[in-house]
Amino acid sequence: MDKLKNLIDVISFDGIGYQPLIHCRDFRVAMLNYHPELEIRNIGNFQQHSLTDEAFILLKGSCTLFIAEDESLNSIHGVTLEPYKIYNVKQGTYHTHTLSVDASVLIVEADDTCDDNSPMVYVDDDIRTRLAAAFEKANMTASDNR
Repeated sequence: MDKLKNLIDVISFDGIGYQPLIHCRDFRVAMLNYHPELEIRNIGNFQQHSLTDEAFILLKGSCTLFIAEDESLNSIHGVTLEPYKIYNVKQGTYHTHTLSVDASVLIVEADDTCDDNSPMVYVDDDIRTRLAAAFEKANMTASDNR
């Protein structure tokens, strides 16, 4: 196994929240696990990435990705992620998500993604109400498609 240490890294993350795990030139791979601040009633913001797309892959549990058509957040769409499918959020699209307690999501994004190039819009109670409605609609649609 000592020879393999120079050839391969085996990395895991079982903590809460977001954790970058691999940085490779222009991209990074991260894990997002359940965190209480990602429950519908606690979501604090939507963000967008000005310079790049961001990909999400559900590994276990459940995750609903919320997409807003613009920074007004007037029109919010919920997408229930299916395991092992890649969901690529396009550059400039405002988004956030909610996860089940057992969820684990793989994220691939540009390594220079940071607060400086990822503007946020903060969520108020009105937006949280729209988030809850989008969540219900997305999960009803997902149930109908099973």
